[in-house]
Order: sequence, then structure tokens, then C-alpha cells
Amino acid sequence: MQYDSKLPIYLQVINAIKMDIINERIKCGQKLPSNRELAVTYTINPNTAARVYQELEREGVCFTRRGMGTFVTEDETIIKDIRTQMADEAIVEFLKKINELGISVEEAVNMIRQREE
Repeated sequence: MQYDSKLPIYLQVINAIKMDIINERIKCGQKLPSNRELAVTYTINPNTAARVYQELEREGVCFTRRGMGTFVTEDETIIKDIRTQMADEAIVEFLKKINELGISVEEAVNMIRQREE
């Protein structure tokens, strides 16, 4: 994974995991890798891996079963909310860049439709 120096690594890993969950590469209720495995997979410090899981757990994306590991939530509403939130963030960023280019929303929509065809 290529990391962006503008955003903390743990947030980038969190977003990657959320994207995998949204796209069902990681299923609801599925066991996640251990902290050590996560650290190796993303080439991050084990403490950073632990922080990733702490944040995901705080957000309700996953939960830990003592002695068994960390699992993705089975609550599909949470997954839908994450998808909506990530889409909204992408839209806000897109609109910001379009604004900087002096392109109206209507023009942008037309450009998107042309691309889609």
C-alpha cells in the first residue's frame, strides 16, 4: 500500500479496511487478522495496528472477543452508514476540486455523464 504523507498511516489503514468491508472483500462477522498479521500486511508498527483496531472498535466497525480475536460487525446498518460517510467525503473533496477549477456543479454532472457513456 502506498501511503500519503498528508494523512496519518493509521487512518489510511482504517480507510483501506473499511473499503474492503464495503466491497465485501471482508464479510460481516469475519475474523480480522491479528495485530501482528495486520502490521505485516500493511508494513506498519504493531502499535499502529493495535490503534487501527481500537479506532475501528470505537466506531462500531468491529468487536473483540477475548481470546478469539477481532471480528467485523454483523450490523449491516453500520456498514451502510460507513459507505454513505465515505461517499459523502469523496463528494465533498470532488466538489472542492471542481470549485477550484471554476466548474459549476451542472457542468461537472454533464462531464460525469459524458464519461459514463
